[in-house]
Amino acid sequence: MDERIIKTEGDCNGHGLRFGIVASRFNDFIVDRLLSAAVDSLIKNGVDGSDIEIVRVPGAFETSLALQKLAESKRYDGLIALGCVIRGDTPHFEYVSGQTAKGVSEVMLSHGLPIGFGILTVDSIEQAIERAGTKAGNKGVDAAMTAIEMVTLLKRLNR
Repeated sequence: MDERIIKTEGDCNGHGLRFGIVASRFNDFIVDRLLSAAVDSLIKNGVDGSDIEIVRVPGAFETSLALQKLAESKRYDGLIALGCVIRGDTPHFEYVSGQTAKGVSEVMLSHGLPIGFGILTVDSIEQAIERAGTKAGNKGVDAAMTAIEMVTLLKRLNR
């Protein structure tokens, strides 16, 4: 790459940053693993525990409204959405997963606030377990790290 090109990216230093986490209670046996991993990742990367607020909502579908309220408060540098939607025998999965992703995206774009997306949309409980800490890693970690990186990137872009 040409050394004259300016390259801007975020980093994973969460020191001094404040995060809100919205986690659903539905499928809590999975979401609790995502939540624990997300909090651990934030703290390991410099975020003080007192700068993390956790909000619990009934299910993934309700995540967007809680994220919107947190974004409106202007108390956070970034947010994290955690949940788990497992496909069933009805079209309910498509409605919930699609609208949840759309809602999270709308909050992020309308408030210019990074949101780490850690809402699993899977075909089976086994896939959910894999993404909550086994074969596929833990998507709570991924959501937390994405949130930190995007916050630091936006701070650099706003200079």
